[in-house]
Amino acid sequence: MEYLKQLKINLDLFNITSIIDILIVAFVLYRLMLLIRGTRAVQLIKGLVVLLVATAVSSLLNLDTVHWLLRQTMTALVVALPIVFQPELRRALEKLGGGDFFARPLNQMAEGDRSALISEVVRAVQNMAKSRTGALIILERSTGLQEHIDTGVKMDAEITAELLINLFIPRSPLHDGAVIVRGDRIQAAACVLPLSESRELSRELGTRHRAAVGLTEQSDALAVVVSEETGAVSLSQEGSLYRRLNEAGLRELLDKFLQPNSTRRNAISSLWQRR
Repeated sequence: MEYLKQLKINLDLFNITSIIDILIVAFVLYRLMLLIRGTRAVQLIKGLVVLLVATAVSSLLNLDTVHWLLRQTMTALVVALPIVFQPELRRALEKLGGGDFFARPLNQMAEGDRSALISEVVRAVQNMAKSRTGALIILERSTGLQEHIDTGVKMDAEITAELLINLFIPRSPLHDGAVIVRGDRIQAAACVLPLSESRELSRELGTRHRAAVGLTEQSDALAVVVSEETGAVSLSQEGSLYRRLNEAGLRELLDKFLQPNSTRRNAISSLWQRR
């Protein structure tokens, strides 16, 4: 009877507020797991788990010296963690500040401007793929890329396929680096981007592909890459790399990822179902 009374008390305390509380915590943990998936943070967390297990085992076995050392190490890690996880923390805060932690951001481009942008990018990429001209084109979305724009040569030019092709001509002054596009204008060329440290990337991928993935790991930008060795076209989004795209495939992905929030989710879902 005492057990049943205690059980009844616990059930009375477990109300709708408790359910909402659990669902919120579960959702936040799920989003955090998606955020660190495929990054070096996964390996760092595994290392922390090993240290926690070793600390508990040393305490059970009365290994006082080992336990003291591990406890001091854990104390030092509390101070070091913000520095070690700086890229992941920055990415999470950027997503939270832009509303992307709970939903994808809106794209403010008009339908006509978006279609024109996609057409010019696809036309330039297909031309460079045929001639095996290496290229890296970044399309800014909600997350600002000004710090990367500042590393390149400012342009503020209307985007056209011909201009993109000329920027990436081998041995031209601006061919080495990335072109960053904001809206329907080229903001800068020869920009320097961070390289991805993900171990899931194929070893055959070069610096352009790692720069494309590295930037999209830290922002919601889209990165279009043309391989100089093979002429293959790839697109990177949120750290994922879609490789060996033909003209129709590239156009379809750009159209889906640049759509406003109200239609993009359903479009991407149907795209993956078809594939």
